[in-house]
Amino acid sequence: MITDEVFIVAALLFVVAFIGLVWFLQKQAEKLRTKVEALTLLVKEGDKQREAVKRELQELRSGTIGVGRRVLELEKKLQQQDAKLDEANQQDPQARLYSRAMKMVDLGAGIDELIQECELPKAEAELLIRLHRKG
Repeated sequence: MITDEVFIVAALLFVVAFIGLVWFLQKQAEKLRTKVEALTLLVKEGDKQREAVKRELQELRSGTIGVGRRVLELEKKLQQQDAKLDEANQQDPQARLYSRAMKMVDLGAGIDELIQECELPKAEAELLIRLHRKG
């Protein structure tokens, strides 16, 4: 009889311990489920942000390409304008004369050299030197 009572008490303790263990594991599983849901939300939010950044980057890339094309067009137009200006300067003998005089001033020519080489009046030679001399 005592052994039956001990056996019953042991069985009850085992059942209570087992129920306690099941309850504890359920609580732990619930905590883990909550954490998994929170992490899932974080991952989804991260994916949304990544997609938004990806779209913005694509827009920037497209804009940069457009700006680059526009810069190339403007450089081409500028080169064309420079060529036209050079051509116009070559056709106008007076402009060629002043262009040569400015180059001479850049190279350090004095008033007398300008007067002799470019046949400029003294006042114009002085003015060119004042306007174009470096330093």
